[in-house]
Amino acid sequence: MNQFISVEDVPDINHLVDLALSYKQLPFKDSSIGRNKTLGMLFMNPSMRTRISTQIAARNLGMEVIVFNVDKEGWQLEFEEGVIMNGKSAEHVKEAAAVLGKYFDILSIRTFPGLINKEEDYSERFIQQFIKHAGIPVVSLESATMHPLQSLADIITIKENWVLPSLSGEGQGIRRPKVVLTWAPHVRALPQSVPNSFAQWINVWNETDFTIVQPQGYELDEKITQGATIMHDQDEALKDADFVYVKNWSSYNDYGIVLCSDSSWMITEKKLEKTNQAKVMHCLPVRRNLVIDDEVLDGAQSIVVKEAGNRVWAAQAVLSEILRTSEIKNR
Repeated sequence: MNQFISVEDVPDINHLVDLALSYKQLPFKDSSIGRNKTLGMLFMNPSMRTRISTQIAARNLGMEVIVFNVDKEGWQLEFEEGVIMNGKSAEHVKEAAAVLGKYFDILSIRTFPGLINKEEDYSERFIQQFIKHAGIPVVSLESATMHPLQSLADIITIKENWVLPSLSGEGQGIRRPKVVLTWAPHVRALPQSVPNSFAQWINVWNETDFTIVQPQGYELDEKITQGATIMHDQDEALKDADFVYVKNWSSYNDYGIVLCSDSSWMITEKKLEKTNQAKVMHCLPVRRNLVIDDEVLDGAQSIVVKEAGNRVWAAQAVLSEILRTSEIKNR
């Protein structure tokens, strides 16, 4: 892989998943592949799991890691072309990205959408400018519209937690798990990056029966959700589900707006009775008793902590594939 911005950068999802699971068994088996290599990590907004898991992954591969919080420690960056820089911005991304390209072997970046201008957010202007000017591989630690490291960890989690039912009779095919992505209420407008990315990866992976359910007006971009079954009745959608991925997002069509705060969309034990003892997933952090209730999060069907643990192995698989690609190019 030359970079990791979305599932489109991944030649083979199953290869990446299997590599990640092999690292989970043997974390240091490739501890020399990143020797004398440095990962730069730029954060334009807060992070806990993404930051820590990626640092651990890089160090498991022998890499040095430098973390830089742009929003707190750096100059305010300018991203517009041809602008007269007589305002608050002290440095243009052209110079900043180019310099970082001289310092690091891989550059990873976390940005966030403004949730005001849909065209600007969906152009991925910030991360694309770093890709354009850095001249080295770039890894998304979450962007305005996608969170690929989270989605890879999600697929890893589904694969290792999917226990095939016993089959009787000859000629029966292996049942695909039913995965439901359900909207849940929240106190503020959240980005579409996690549900976008999850839908994109699950659709490309094509090893599940995938349903997205949300209130009217919360439909995601059709270009991303194409291939999924779209529903608006949560109870109906949850029937016979094997995995329930819970997440809030703001409106895509009425961009960034909270159209609904209906508490009945919260996931509860009662709602899970309709499922096939579904495993419950969430990217974290999660607001208890608003998005998912205590009984579910503390119960046996919750795998949110396991899911977060897999963030290390997802990042390690991605970094190792990029390091291998770079090594081949430099021979």
